[in-house]
Amino acid sequence: MQPITFSPLYMERVWGGRELETVYDRSLPKPNTPFGESWEMTDRPGEQSVVDHGPLSGSTLGQLWQEKREEIFGVGFEAEPHFPLLIKILDARDDLSIQVHPPAEIAGELGGEPKTEMWYIAAADPGATLYVGLKEGITQEDFQASIEAGTVDQTVHAIRPKAGDSIFIPSGRLHAIGAGLVIYEIQQNSDTTYRVFDWNRMGLDGQPRQLHVEESMSCIDFTDTEPPMDTPDGQTLASCPYFQVDRLSLSAGASVGNPDPERFSIVTVVDGVLESADGRQHVAGDFLLMPRAGEPLTATADASILQTTIPR
Repeated sequence: MQPITFSPLYMERVWGGRELETVYDRSLPKPNTPFGESWEMTDRPGEQSVVDHGPLSGSTLGQLWQEKREEIFGVGFEAEPHFPLLIKILDARDDLSIQVHPPAEIAGELGGEPKTEMWYIAAADPGATLYVGLKEGITQEDFQASIEAGTVDQTVHAIRPKAGDSIFIPSGRLHAIGAGLVIYEIQQNSDTTYRVFDWNRMGLDGQPRQLHVEESMSCIDFTDTEPPMDTPDGQTLASCPYFQVDRLSLSAGASVGNPDPERFSIVTVVDGVLESADGRQHVAGDFLLMPRAGEPLTATADASILQTTIPR
């Protein structure tokens, strides 16, 4: 089988922009509209990725998961009702809300889904900032007071990342993406976000966006202070029960397949060009689902990729 590609789903966001046009030469659906997220692979009830090439063209990711699970994705996924990951590109031209995702142990009682994710910095403007964790010495009481005073931004730890950096965001970690960043996000299949602070701004409809202060306060890990950007463990950028993300460098002529021949992987092209056996060229910003026992990809020039797998 050849690598499977999908048509992206573009999401309007008040903090988004048009960088996907300029960085990845994409055609966005509406002119003069801020698009903050491109959902590259999703199997959600209201958002389904659709195959855009080959004999499976027109099939949704959900259909492949239900009808061809073992053939395409491999063994060991019998208990998963949906494709277990959600893969995105984020284009932040303004600061995202300061937010948190619920840990598994309390997500159900809050009516949400747990969400652990990782970010790979694809592009960063000079001075672009991530907000991750709390500043040293900030207590839960201090944080509650900052919500009431509208000064939450003064309690959150700020980091200046550069392209090629990455960071793991477990459920419960307070975080926000700052303006001027393009990020590849790999996460659990969840769309539960609790906003605790939105920079005192209006949404696209001219009204304040909904905040979830009570839910956020029950989810935030107040012991998580001043985390740095991650240091790779060899080629591994992030590893948890839900996913593993490795960064690989390929010289011209080198090929890459699934590390476990009995299970799928997802290849994200960071730079360079990969070619599939059917002659298709895949460039920076492309996401490919490599089926179980699928044909490998070959680098036509030096290339860098992310490869996402699900640990057994």
